[in-house]
Amino acid sequence: MNDRIELRGLRVVARVGVLPHEQAADQPLEVDIDLDVDLAPAGVSDALTDTVDYGAVLDAVAGALRSGHVDLLESLAARTVAAVFAVDDRIATVDLAVRKLRPPVPHDLASTGVHIVRRREQVGP
Repeated sequence: MNDRIELRGLRVVARVGVLPHEQAADQPLEVDIDLDVDLAPAGVSDALTDTVDYGAVLDAVAGALRSGHVDLLESLAARTVAAVFAVDDRIATVDLAVRKLRPPVPHDLASTGVHIVRRREQVGP
């Protein structure tokens, strides 16, 4: 499938990390999401019901990110992808990148992050 919904630069404050200060306080994260979805029906009908409501996707992403501390961005990304698939059965693939905007390293680094791609058949119904 070549059709894609792109959502860029969602900023959410959440708790993730293994260091004591990361476990004690929320930090800013940024997320990019691509959804492989058949957009042909919406292209013809011009009806929201014929596509994936990206407002609902963003609500699910923000909720997953804020739903409790995890140590690893990998775990946070997997939890978030599962929440996105739960929004709409028409989503075939989720391509998600999540970044810490204030990484806890002693270097001048803009962000750290992970990028995962999951197909619906990899996560189940």
